[in-house]
Amino acid sequence: MTIDIKATLPEYAYPPYNADAMATTRASLHTLGCRLNQAETSILGEGLRRKGFELVEFGQPTDLLVLNTCAVTDDAERTSRYVIRKTLKHSPHAFVAVTGCYAQTGMESLKQQAGIDLIVGHQYKLDLPAYLPSPHELRKRSVAEVQHTKTIARGNFDLPHFAESDSTRALLKVQDGCSAMCSFCIIPFARGHERSRTFDDIQREVEVLAARGYREVVLTGVNVGQYAYQGRDFCSLLRWLDQAADFERIRISSIEPTTVGEELLDLIASSKKLCPYLHIPLQSGDDQILQAMNRRHTIKSYIKLIERALVNIPDLGLGTDLLVGFPGESETAFQNTLAVATDLPFSYLHVFPYSPRPGTAAMRLKQRIPSASMKKRADLLLALDRAKRLAFHNRQIGSTVSVLFESGRQNAYRFGTTPNFTRVSITDSGDFQNRILPVTITAATDRCAFGHIASAHPTPSSMGVI
Repeated sequence: MTIDIKATLPEYAYPPYNADAMATTRASLHTLGCRLNQAETSILGEGLRRKGFELVEFGQPTDLLVLNTCAVTDDAERTSRYVIRKTLKHSPHAFVAVTGCYAQTGMESLKQQAGIDLIVGHQYKLDLPAYLPSPHELRKRSVAEVQHTKTIARGNFDLPHFAESDSTRALLKVQDGCSAMCSFCIIPFARGHERSRTFDDIQREVEVLAARGYREVVLTGVNVGQYAYQGRDFCSLLRWLDQAADFERIRISSIEPTTVGEELLDLIASSKKLCPYLHIPLQSGDDQILQAMNRRHTIKSYIKLIERALVNIPDLGLGTDLLVGFPGESETAFQNTLAVATDLPFSYLHVFPYSPRPGTAAMRLKQRIPSASMKKRADLLLALDRAKRLAFHNRQIGSTVSVLFESGRQNAYRFGTTPNFTRVSITDSGDFQNRILPVTITAATDRCAFGHIASAHPTPSSMGVI
């Protein structure tokens, strides 16, 4: 059945959060996909707490599973189905609510999967807690109920409330949707056209996050560089954050090359808060493939952008996305990608095999790459990724860097990150959670750099990056 939520529920109908009155009905959340999904899962978790659920770690017995899905690849969709089956094995009576990109694009498929009780598309995603029964009325349903619209509203948006993350880095959603229409990408169908969060709502959340003691904020969005609200663009938003926000660090998540201009590079170079870090998707090192992908940059323009970035920001941490096996990708085209990825000073690579997505323009292309060839190409790029990571970490040995430490520890190790997004591990004793401390790097692997708390405070020029 389909629920007319607007007719039956008030907008953002969450009761005040009361820790003393916390119910014992357990809820767990699981996120697949991007950092924006992670930010939205945190918002959903806050909504569940306000409704009276007790949040438990994913994988533990639970009464409610909220799965925030991804649809970028068919593997992500398979993982969504696996997570549901796995949860119902240890919690057979759990109420299962599915949202996210796969809930938007694969709703009909999800309706056929046994065990799902509620499917919520992107239009109503952040309202999901309000669509659930109260904790003491939670029951399995014989047929999945659906809240879904084919189209997603284009207007600017506010968030229903502000989540508190377990991480020492706060995720700040400022934008959603994408209008670029890359031929391989299903995200415009899953999340709709570009739209931006109102500035007043961002300002309110920034004040809350600063009061909660976060040291770093990460700006997230599908096409974050396209932020635009009442004459304020992405650079003016960053400039306001840099001047007004009480954070030591401001980090930009993945950003499209066409939205990175001189103004943004100058801002990062001159700011004491903006992290010297950029993740700029390349996707392919071959111009013909880029054109078939409907990407809006060329290899020449991308290389020129990276060269400008390195001149402005010498200590830049630089990541990228590479898509292998796109239809028509010849061996020559792949070798072009491998050469560009080798030559450019990336600190890491995210490698994705092409996955046909229903409704995308690339689905109509006939020259499919055999899976064995695709795997071989992906393996070569993954080996390059490991070599790039190791070289990036090795360059930092002997330097003293500024590290923001995460909560907890893994075995004897504590972990944190530098402004240029180097993962650093130490074995020093002490309570370092949410503290920014100088660490001298003494060793490295392709996974992280190793070091110890510096015996003396370094000079400002040696703090942060190498």
